[in-house]
Amino acid sequence: MKEIEGVIITRHHHAGCVAGALRPDNLSAMRTIACGDEIRTTVTGGKIRSLIASIDDYLMNCAIAEDLCRYASD
Repeated sequence: MKEIEGVIITRHHHAGCVAGALRPDNLSAMRTIACGDEIRTTVTGGKIRSLIASIDDYLMNCAIAEDLCRYASD
């Protein structure tokens, strides 16, 4: 089976806070780092459906983490 790999890059005012909030929910095939105002998450997997579901969950968690970090900084 082929391995699928992708990188999700998002920009945030509080990238360190958002990345820290996301890391506990990462699956073993995900790696999240903050670089300046960007968050880079590498995702790997063998099945496209599972990968899509993981990315969907990640993006929802990312939106929630962004809101929480914004509210916490105010």
